[in-house]
Order: sequence, then structure tokens, then C-alpha cells
Amino acid sequence: MSATYQNWYHRLLMSEYFLLVLAAILSMIASPGRLVQSIHALVFIALVVLLLYRSKTKPEQDWYKGRALAESIKTSTWRYCLRAAPFEDVTDVRVRRSEFRNHLREILRANRFIGDRIPPDSAADDQITDSMDDIRALSLEERKHYYMENRIREQRTWYMNKAGYNRTAASRWVVACTAIYAVAIILLVVRPSIPEWNFWPFEPLIVLASSIIGWMQIKKFNELTSAYTLTAHEIGIIQGRLEEVDSEEDLSEFVNEAELAFSREHTQWVARQNAL
Repeated sequence: MSATYQNWYHRLLMSEYFLLVLAAILSMIASPGRLVQSIHALVFIALVVLLLYRSKTKPEQDWYKGRALAESIKTSTWRYCLRAAPFEDVTDVRVRRSEFRNHLREILRANRFIGDRIPPDSAADDQITDSMDDIRALSLEERKHYYMENRIREQRTWYMNKAGYNRTAASRWVVACTAIYAVAIILLVVRPSIPEWNFWPFEPLIVLASSIIGWMQIKKFNELTSAYTLTAHEIGIIQGRLEEVDSEEDLSEFVNEAELAFSREHTQWVARQNAL
């Protein structure tokens, strides 16, 4: 759900940017005919419709809320599988099963306002899977190894890759915007030597550069690069402590500390959600 609404939000924005550039191009026509004027009017009507639709549906809120819900369920699931607080080991595992179901119920109840947007394809599946109970039944050392391979290293790799992606994307968009500025400068220098030429695309270049700057601010490439890099380093520091864990109590404390580090971004998603 989160990925769907994220993509939808970005597509709406990209459509608006495209229409703005198109409107700027059409405005350069010195003597537009009836057809061009009609197209120009339709472009602005489409811009109004997109703006009102985006303001009404607010897909970015569903994106943030879906991400927050997913992260809450994910971190709770890992705590259950690793027998970490509040799902520590007990004589009868059915007690923890019941507590975990109640915990899920509270999470879903707190997010019931997006229930109609959650895909229904897995609603009938077991909420506590066989693999979750299989992991929970492993020995202390086996659970430590499983958590290291499938959670800590996976998360560290994910954050490192995302940091690299955002760093590269930021550089590419800066290069693109710089290229547009360079074209505008060249046109300004050449313009006096060709006075008879009337087609100078300064308006589309300005709109295109503004759209790129707006896109970079929305995507927050530099901000996410710093946040993801910091989290990856923090996970690396935490990772070394797992070897020192030699009891169920230590593992529970370690898992909760690690999940807090993983959920730092989740906290940011909740903050963004509450700010909207």
C-alpha cells in the first residue's frame, strides 16, 4: 500500500511538472491559432484538476501512514520471533501468541482509518505464521545467527544501498539542473548576434529548472543520504555487540536496542504523518 501511494504521489507531481513545461512552451508561440489556444487552455484546466485531486486525495498521507503501519508490524514480529520483550519466553507459547495477536489488533485499531486502502489479498492468511514459530523455537545461538543474517545485515545493506542511491540521484539532478542553466547562459550570450531569431526558449528552461529543484526538495536526496548513512553506521556499531550476547535477557535487550535503531526512520514517518 505504501509503495503504491508513493508511486501515485510522485506520478501526480511529475504530471504537473510536465504540464507546466508544456504550458511554458505553448506560451512562446507568438501568434497562436485557435487549436493552440484550445490546447493551452486544456493544459491549465488539467493543472487545476491535478492540483485539486492531489489536495483532495492526499496520496502522500496514505504513503506515510502505510509505511508507519508496516514498520510497526515488522518490528513487533521480529520481537516475537526472537522472544524479546514484551514477548519473552514462557512455559506455554500460547500466552505469547495471544499477546502478539492483541498487539497486532491494537496496531490495526490505531490505524483503522486506512483499513479500506490496505490490499485485501493477504487478509485471510495466518497472522502468526509457521516460520515465525519455527524461528521462535530455535536455540539461543541459532536465533542470534538468524537475526544477524536476516535482520541486522539485511538492514545495514538496505540503508547503505539507499544512501548510495540517494547520493547518486542527487548528483545526477544537480548535473541536469546545471546543464539547463548552462544552456540558458549560452542562449543569452548568442541572442544579441541573432536579432532576427524570435524563438528563445527561456520560459521552458526556467520552468524546467524550477521543476527539478522542486523535485529534489520533495525527494530530499541529501537529507536521506545523511540519515541512511548515519543509520548504517549505527547498525554497524550495534552489530558487534551480538557476539557478546550469552543469555535470553541479553538477547531481548539487544533486539530491542537494534529495533529502536531500525525504527528511527519509522519515527520520522510517523512525525511526517502527524504533521500533515
